[in-house]
Amino acid sequence: MNLLILWLSSALLLYLTAIIVPGFKITSFPRALIAAIIVGFFNMFLKPILLLLTLPINIITLGLFTFVVNAIILRISAGIMKGFDISGWMTAILGAMVMTLLQLAAHWLFT
Repeated sequence: MNLLILWLSSALLLYLTAIIVPGFKITSFPRALIAAIIVGFFNMFLKPILLLLTLPINIITLGLFTFVVNAIILRISAGIMKGFDISGWMTAILGAMVMTLLQLAAHWLFT
């Protein structure tokens, strides 16, 4: 049950990010559900590797480079899936920031 709630909330946050950020597009909520699975897969397997490889720059930037790593994950996910499009790197970074803020707000509201 918790996994289902996490999946639905991730899809909702992706969909809300697409509404808020210009150039960050998801065509429908069912596409957001699929995109949440893809993003979650890359967050599980690729993100730890990227964070390890970028550790020196992440330390220098006091963790702010994590937004770039999240943007890379989003861009890869959008590149794989039809109906999920990110127009550029700045859009991806802004989308990563908005998603982080939305996740923080959701965590604050529901816990």
